[in-house]
Amino acid sequence: MNAPFQARAGLRDPFTAFVCDDATADMLRPVAVEHGWSPEKVNKGGLRNAVQSLSVSASPNILFVDLSESADPLNDINALAEVCEPGTLVIAAGQVNDVRLYRDLVASGIHDYLLKPFTVDQLRDTFAHAQAILSGPRGEAQADKPHVMAAVIGVRGGVGASTLATSLAWLLGEKANRSTALLDLDVHFGTGALALDLEPGRGLTDAIENPSRIDGLFIERAMVRANEKLSVLSAEAPINTPLLTDGSAFFQLQEEMRNAFESTVIDLPRHMLIQFPHLVHDAHVAVVVSELTLAATRDTIRILAWLKANAPQTKVVVVANRIPSGGALEISKKDFEQSIERSIDIVFPDDGKIAAQAAKLGKPMAEVASGKMAAPFATLSNMVLSHASEEALADGGPAAPKTLVNSLKSMLSKSKAA
Repeated sequence: MNAPFQARAGLRDPFTAFVCDDATADMLRPVAVEHGWSPEKVNKGGLRNAVQSLSVSASPNILFVDLSESADPLNDINALAEVCEPGTLVIAAGQVNDVRLYRDLVASGIHDYLLKPFTVDQLRDTFAHAQAILSGPRGEAQADKPHVMAAVIGVRGGVGASTLATSLAWLLGEKANRSTALLDLDVHFGTGALALDLEPGRGLTDAIENPSRIDGLFIERAMVRANEKLSVLSAEAPINTPLLTDGSAFFQLQEEMRNAFESTVIDLPRHMLIQFPHLVHDAHVAVVVSELTLAATRDTIRILAWLKANAPQTKVVVVANRIPSGGALEISKKDFEQSIERSIDIVFPDDGKIAAQAAKLGKPMAEVASGKMAAPFATLSNMVLSHASEEALADGGPAAPKTLVNSLKSMLSKSKAA
């Protein structure tokens, strides 16, 4: 019931509908014929009949369900999700005009919610959008887009690692055109969903409490979709509830996300790095976010040493964040680099105005930033994709995508050969 999953078109009916009244059925049938679907697939019975039918038959690519007779639409949609196979796009219709219900239904995994009475044009637009998603390049592009996994680690609290993780995930989805998952592992105080103006849901806490439930369908239901390319798994667990897990849930989540998405960004708190070191073993890139302070310098040294010992295969990108353009620094860039024995890869200047604007709009900073402020975000995204492509080539995988940087490298190598 979610966009990042590509339906297996050859194994399913393209369309099925379950409606509550004749007027809706009469509107649906000619529109179904326009799309080449059988009008006989428009059934009476609403959501209850849909659950009964799909429990014993394959799910279609596009499922239309009428919630008009449902007393508890959200719970009934969750019951439908239990019998719906991954990859089905669900379009719901109902008479309840409540934005909170709409958000809850979308968070549960439906593609769209149409308020009755709706027009034929609204119906056509919704079906056209659903078909565009189903016919998207996800399955075909998999060979050309090997999975990219990046872990973003703040060396200290407050350095802005979560802000950069959210922006990186948005860039991989919106600019690199990759279906992307953002996994925020700060279970009690995570801001991944908050930064995108989303409700986090219970998906992550459910996964931790019941690791055996984690599969493709669970991921599809638990992820909260920010847009067509970006989905988020986050939490705001009660602060009187300690995190009790052996880490197996996190490993399974990584596995399922690798199968379902083209990119995964993990917002990884440093204490989770210590408790569950396996979380970075499969990461292509570790983005280490620091600031130019004495304490951050000390912890950057320690985390870089830890990554070298425990994840030597992971490429490391060192980011200095929130660097003021003028005024005294607690430690200079030169002294910082000498202390960590390597160069800073990317410097993000401090810009409180853009940060405040992004927070007010519920958008990632990378989307709001422009001009000089946008450049470091683009550099970060390009470095993550470049490092991941290099690892894919080292492993004998497909060639790196054709980019300006790769074209320049090719031209330089040819000129040297000549």
